[in-house]
Amino acid sequence: MVLDTKTKRASGQIDWSAFRDEMPVSRKWAYFDHAAVAPIPQIAREKITAWAEQAAIEGDACWPIWHQQHEDLRDLTAQVINAKPQEIALVPNTTFGINLVAGGLPWQAGDNVVLPEHEFPSNLYPWMQLESLGVELRLVPLDGDRVCPVRMADACDQRTRVVSASWVGYASGYRLDPMEIGKVAHDCGALFFLDAIQALGVFPLDVQAAGIDFLAADGHKWLLGPEGAGVFYIRHELLDLLRPMNVGWNSVKQGNDFGKIDLQIRESASRYEGGTQNMAGFIGLGASLQLLADFGLTADHSPIAEQVVKVSDELCIALNENGAVVHSDRSDESKSGIVSFDYHQKTTADDRLKLTEQGVIVSCRGGKLRAAVHCYNNGNDIDRLIEALKSLD
Repeated sequence: MVLDTKTKRASGQIDWSAFRDEMPVSRKWAYFDHAAVAPIPQIAREKITAWAEQAAIEGDACWPIWHQQHEDLRDLTAQVINAKPQEIALVPNTTFGINLVAGGLPWQAGDNVVLPEHEFPSNLYPWMQLESLGVELRLVPLDGDRVCPVRMADACDQRTRVVSASWVGYASGYRLDPMEIGKVAHDCGALFFLDAIQALGVFPLDVQAAGIDFLAADGHKWLLGPEGAGVFYIRHELLDLLRPMNVGWNSVKQGNDFGKIDLQIRESASRYEGGTQNMAGFIGLGASLQLLADFGLTADHSPIAEQVVKVSDELCIALNENGAVVHSDRSDESKSGIVSFDYHQKTTADDRLKLTEQGVIVSCRGGKLRAAVHCYNNGNDIDRLIEALKSLD
């Protein structure tokens, strides 16, 4: 059972073993791959299983119940990032959200988009495709692994329409300050898109305070949801600017009144959802997000982030003490749950498979091993990882 949130906050203590109890994966694996595909918690499994039982036995008689769970997720997402429910669309993945912006804005030849180098491919290809419209993609060199706001600003001009960046780098783990990049965008009259997939669910984010115009994040990483269920945020004032490209019955005001054909687009972000949604996936994501909220995740504070940083710091110490080299930026303002490292400077892709055989799940990115720590990981998981690494000698 999840501890009472008010009690946890009042005491200043959180029993993270209670969160670990919600994660069945911890009974088998030392799981450090949340930056790839996260395991889902027990409560999400129960909600998805209940949906499957209802779908098998009741058919669509339970559809109103599922729809309400869908809307509850929209409301909770808005609450967690300090947005309005009308600014949240439920989408299949981050890529879908990026393409909503890249495909829906009114581009003109000579416009440009500014991004840091080494973004995840999904935050590159949709912008690259705009080159056929005469839109220039400007990639800004990093300072090591760091995104430099000054360099980003120097790449912008009066024709910059969008500045886009990942909150946390998928390979390096570098975490930027969204408010700094938002200011870069707005100072040149551009819009700011944040790819939040590698941090949302752990670090607090106030989209209004940070000046974020668009945001997308799939739920299957740090939000601990199933694949194929994510969230998209658009500042309400931009609804009329961003043309819906995936229009269907679920985009119009009359919704499921299928006999009334009238292209009156909804005045909310749900206009971008188009048609039938992944009910099971969003029900599972709603359960996972509620678990994170129960453990204190809000728009301005996150005990989860504090625990992730604490455990990932402990991991870095253990790695350094045992012959590994940590490559991630571990400065206070830039560290995240992602730790990129080499072991004895001989990392190969086969190392991941060897670690899996030892009960440890990590990834290999950019020629380095990548461990991605969540709040339920603990010292026992770290010990298992270290012992597994020694088996590579």
